[in-house]
Amino acid sequence: MEPTPQPAASGPIREDPRIRIDRPLETQDMQPVLDELRRGLTDDPRWLPSKYFYDDHGSELFVEITKLPEYYQTRAERALLAQVADDVITRTDARELVEIGSGAASKTRVLLDAMERANQLSLFVPMDVSEGIVLRTSQELLSRYPGLRIHGVVGDFMNHLGEIPDTEKRLVIFLGGTIGNLSPDLAREFLRNLGRQMDSGEHLLLGMDRIKERQRLEAAYNDSAGVTAAFNRNILRVVNRLAGGDFDPELFRHKAIWNADAHRIEMWLTAEANHEVRLAELDLDLEVRAGEAIRTEISTKYDRGLAAGLLEDSGFDLDRWYSGPEDLFALCLAVKR
Repeated sequence: MEPTPQPAASGPIREDPRIRIDRPLETQDMQPVLDELRRGLTDDPRWLPSKYFYDDHGSELFVEITKLPEYYQTRAERALLAQVADDVITRTDARELVEIGSGAASKTRVLLDAMERANQLSLFVPMDVSEGIVLRTSQELLSRYPGLRIHGVVGDFMNHLGEIPDTEKRLVIFLGGTIGNLSPDLAREFLRNLGRQMDSGEHLLLGMDRIKERQRLEAAYNDSAGVTAAFNRNILRVVNRLAGGDFDPELFRHKAIWNADAHRIEMWLTAEANHEVRLAELDLDLEVRAGEAIRTEISTKYDRGLAAGLLEDSGFDLDRWYSGPEDLFALCLAVKR
């Protein structure tokens, strides 16, 4: 799942000379955001980009999701990282780690531990749209790795990749299967843009959820505790703040389904009653009918061939394909051509 452009959090920031945080979101032009929301909400069917899940509350809900018994992805990826971290650091000789969509960086610590064991840990660059989570994560990591320096970027990875500091011996990571939240065209666009910020020979570690049986996939996105439903509805609260809207999230029912033809999970919010929505910043009034659905997320699943093709089309070569127990999840180590 991927992040969202939100205004940076206000309030005092605890100063630490080992932490630098850049905030390109503070100066972001909101018009493209509003234009994107208008396109999605006036399309048929309506849709919203999943990056709008991730305000601070959405980020907290997603951390809860990763602990759910049905949600295998985080556990499977963490276990796989534990198996391959030393090999990844040896192959890349990385001294600095850049994480796109870093969130709480809980799995990232497996790689940081491997870098520390190799005496190669110097700098961590977390990039996320939530300033609160970038700062919180930075402070936690400094307690664990006292010699670490952190250069955080509060930004949207579709718009602010140019803000990533140009340093040396970097390993760039994009975990959690977040690449699956992008359509094939957008995934290629993102990877090509990322490649423009990387030098030839630098490495990218990409987490990808594997294609598997429908029952397991749908269960992971329709948990019995209803946390994913709350996470899904929260996107409407974010849209309300961004666009001056009056969506009532409680009028919508969460549902996730497997689209086998497109090998992806789709998350939807379905209206349970006829109602009207006003979006003042868009000067837009919507008539929403009972049974009408808004698509809020796609989560594309990959096999090795699909992954290699995406990387090759985007200027990368697949160096190593790591797949964990039960083939639940994969990590692709790719090199920039």
